[in-house]
Amino acid sequence: MSETASETERLRRWRLVLGGGAAEGTGCALAESDQRLDRALGALYDSDRKGGLGASAPSVPRWLGDIRDYFPASVVQVMQRDAFERLDLKRMLTEPEMLEAVQPDVSLVSTLISMRGLLGGRTKETARLVVRKVVEALMKRLEEPLRQAVNGAIDRASINRRPRHAEIDWNRTIRANLRHYQAEYRTIIPETRLGHGRKSRGSLKDVILCIDQSGSMANSVVYSSIFGAVMASLPAVSTRLVVFDTEVVDLTDELDDPVEVLFSVQLGGGTDINRAVGYCASRITRPEDTVLVLISDLYEGGVEAGLLAQAQRLVSAGVQVVALLALSDEGAPAYDRGLAARLVALGVPAFACTPDLFPDLMAAAIRKQDLSAWAAGAGIAAVPAAPRAGEA
Repeated sequence: MSETASETERLRRWRLVLGGGAAEGTGCALAESDQRLDRALGALYDSDRKGGLGASAPSVPRWLGDIRDYFPASVVQVMQRDAFERLDLKRMLTEPEMLEAVQPDVSLVSTLISMRGLLGGRTKETARLVVRKVVEALMKRLEEPLRQAVNGAIDRASINRRPRHAEIDWNRTIRANLRHYQAEYRTIIPETRLGHGRKSRGSLKDVILCIDQSGSMANSVVYSSIFGAVMASLPAVSTRLVVFDTEVVDLTDELDDPVEVLFSVQLGGGTDINRAVGYCASRITRPEDTVLVLISDLYEGGVEAGLLAQAQRLVSAGVQVVALLALSDEGAPAYDRGLAARLVALGVPAFACTPDLFPDLMAAAIRKQDLSAWAAGAGIAAVPAAPRAGEA
């Protein structure tokens, strides 16, 4: 690119960023295609706009279609979120035409779920189609990694001394038979074969996903529902999904359809983590074979001392407990740092996790690995333990 062309492109970009007007100072004229793009940006970001999207908004579906033409999907999702916040467009999601025009993503699903009480008739059906589209896309991306990770962890949880050929753990078998090395044949005689396999056809692990459905955890609820549905389909895992605010709702019977799970949750409201963990504890019958994943920002509205006492009892009984501060694509969440640190001191690791890392987390939990060490190895900043009484 020549120096003149490069300068022209630089001015064009600044003109689009600054939005024009007497004070923008670029002196750059826009081509017709850029003028359309500029109008789409201006409708959302011009603080002194006189027109814009407007309250009646027959132009909103057209605007949503325009930005999908002008920008990649990742940028469209950002602009949609900005529009919902800046222009108060959430109420317009009750219009089927609007729903049909938006770019489906996890944030949109969270918004629809939070508004489901306002949806009716054709709008509700359209909302279900939007939610199902997002869920199916996420299932396509996340199902197989989770299935492989969980099945692999369970298959390797026990040593099989009479494995079929496909079950042989060759590395372990070779190490166990090194003393049988035959130099003249340059081979090992595998007198002992070691493998991995399931001990029985029944479930070998119990997994409980206990999900805070307060508004700040909306995206975590979406991902948790999908992961719960996948694990519920695995014969070797018995999966329970519990959501809570000040009440506790067991949605295990709905796990065959994550869309139904999502339309059953009630985003927002208070938080009683102690009550929810108490309910989960009452459903545990095999502590040593149970993984309890508490997905919450830990802003407790119930009895904190009771929660800590329950956590200590669960850990002492052999339950693998982990506090996920968020299960989402976003960065570090806001959470109660004091309560998180006190849980860590009791043996409950606490950290946030992205959906792409969740399969590996579940595999590590099933294998009873040190989850704080796993988090460190995965590049996740885990919450440090609170100092014990008397320590500096």
